[in-house]
Amino acid sequence: MDLEALYRDLHAHPELSFSEHRTAGIVADALAGLGLEVHSGIGRTGVVGVLRNGDGPTVLLRADMDALPVRELTGLPWASTDVATDDAGNPVPVMHACGHDIHITCLLGAVEALAGSRDSWSGTLVAVFQPAEEHGGGAQVMVEDGLFDRVPRPDVVLGQHVTPYPAGMAGAHPGPAMAAVDTMEVTLHGRGGHGSRPETTIDPVVMAASTVMRLQTVVSREVAASDTAVVTVGSLHAGTKNNIIPAEATLGISVRSFTEEVRTRVLDGVHRIIAAEAQASGATKAPDMEWGERYPVTVNDPEATARVNAAFAAEFGAERVLAPGALSGSEDVGNLATAVGAPLVYWMLGGVEPELVRSAMEAGATETDIPSNHSPYFAPLPQPTIDTGVRALVVAAREWLA
Repeated sequence: MDLEALYRDLHAHPELSFSEHRTAGIVADALAGLGLEVHSGIGRTGVVGVLRNGDGPTVLLRADMDALPVRELTGLPWASTDVATDDAGNPVPVMHACGHDIHITCLLGAVEALAGSRDSWSGTLVAVFQPAEEHGGGAQVMVEDGLFDRVPRPDVVLGQHVTPYPAGMAGAHPGPAMAAVDTMEVTLHGRGGHGSRPETTIDPVVMAASTVMRLQTVVSREVAASDTAVVTVGSLHAGTKNNIIPAEATLGISVRSFTEEVRTRVLDGVHRIIAAEAQASGATKAPDMEWGERYPVTVNDPEATARVNAAFAAEFGAERVLAPGALSGSEDVGNLATAVGAPLVYWMLGGVEPELVRSAMEAGATETDIPSNHSPYFAPLPQPTIDTGVRALVVAAREWLA
C-alpha cells in the first residue's frame, strides 16, 4: 500500500463530521483487500475491520476520520480546496487541520503490517475508524449503535494523535492525559430596533460583549492556581447591518478541565455569569443554552502506558520517546475504553520537522513558528511521521497480541 499517496489523497479530500462517506469507502475497500471482516455504517459513517488470528487477547486500534471547517493556507501541492455544507446549511471550506488523515493512513499501514505477519502473533485485531471526533461525539455514537455487539470486545484500546512535536517521536502520559471538554451554544435574547434609537432596544451585542469579558474571570478568579481550566468563547454572532440592533446574539463556548471538581466549579460559574449578564441587561427572557460535545477526561491506564512506552523505547530508542505531559486538548477515544472497562493508552505522535522545532525552541518562538492543530497552516511532515505512526501502532498492539 502506498501510504504517502493515500495520505495526500485523504488530505486533499477532507470531509466534515458524519459526512466521511468517501473516506469511509476508501477505508472499507482497503480493509477488505487485506482480508479483514468489514463492518460499515456503525455510528452513521464509522468503519471497523476485524482480523481474527487464533486464540489470544483482543486489541482495538482507533483512528478518527473527520476534518474541520477551516480554509487551508499551507500552500502544499495536495492542499484541500474542498467546500462542504455545515450543519446549519452554510457552505464552509474544509481541511484536515487536526491530522486525522495521518491517523487513518497510519492505522491502515499498521493493519497491513499485522495482516502480513500473522504467523508471528495470535489474538484478534479490531481496527476502528471513527467518525465525528471533532463534532458529534462519534465514539459514543458508535458505542450506542451497537459497536461491541457487532465486533469483539477489546482487552485494551490503543490510539495516537499527531501533534507539533518532532517527527519520529512518540510517547504517552500516564493518568489524566487530555482534558475534559464541555461545549455549549448560548443564545442571548434582546429587543431589536434602529441603531439611531438604542433607548428603544435591549442590545444583545452589548450583552454578549459584557458576557464574553466577564467569562474571562472564571479561570482567573474562581480556579485555584494549582488547578487547570480553560474557558474559550470561540464564536460570537449577531446582527446583519451596522444601523440595526439585532434581537439576538449567540456565543459558542468551550470549557476544558482535568478534574470533576474543577469541571463543576467552572461550568457553574459560566452558567451564573451568562444568566446574570442577561438579567443585568434587562433581557426579554433567560438565555437559551444548548450543549454540544461533552467528552470526559482522557485517562491513560498507568500500567498499560508504562508497557507501551517501554515498547517504544525498545523500538525507537529512549531518546525518541515523548513525555508530552497532560494536554489541554480533548478527545473522545476514552469512551471506547470505558464502554467495555478496558485500559486505554493514547499517545502523542510527532509530526514536525525536527530542525524546525529545534530552531523555534532556541528562538523562543514555538508558539508562533510551529503551527498547531486546528491552524490553517497545520501540515504534518509525511515522513518520518507516517512510518513512525505505523510502527508505533504495530509495536503497541504486539504487546498484547502475543
